[in-house]
Amino acid sequence: MRRFPMVLAALLVIVASAACDNGPMEAGERGHDESGEESNASLTKTDVFDQTRGGARLILRWNETEQAFVGTAENVTSGVIRRVRVEVHLSNGTELGPTTPTDLASGESMPVRLDARGQVFDRWSAHAEVG
Repeated sequence: MRRFPMVLAALLVIVASAACDNGPMEAGERGHDESGEESNASLTKTDVFDQTRGGARLILRWNETEQAFVGTAENVTSGVIRRVRVEVHLSNGTELGPTTPTDLASGESMPVRLDARGQVFDRWSAHAEVG
């Protein structure tokens, strides 16, 4: 009987951690925690970032020809999300963005483009911010 509380606590930890899964991530991506803290994602120039955070699904990729990160941020909730903006962090320490904060209605998306002309980097991370 003395082991029951410990077994129950272990089970609760396992169930809680399984419930926190935010779905599949691209190769090299580590994601963000629920507090909104930035990840240590380290994507290559050929990786595609695809993650939902705060109801905003961000899909972003490096476009070598444009020398910019391009993609979309989409509201995947049933309500309005306020002040959606996007940042990219380069391996050289440079932060691109944030983009102009934009309110998005349910199902609405906005184009994202962050110029990186002149930047020398080999890895990057990104995140959407809401609110």
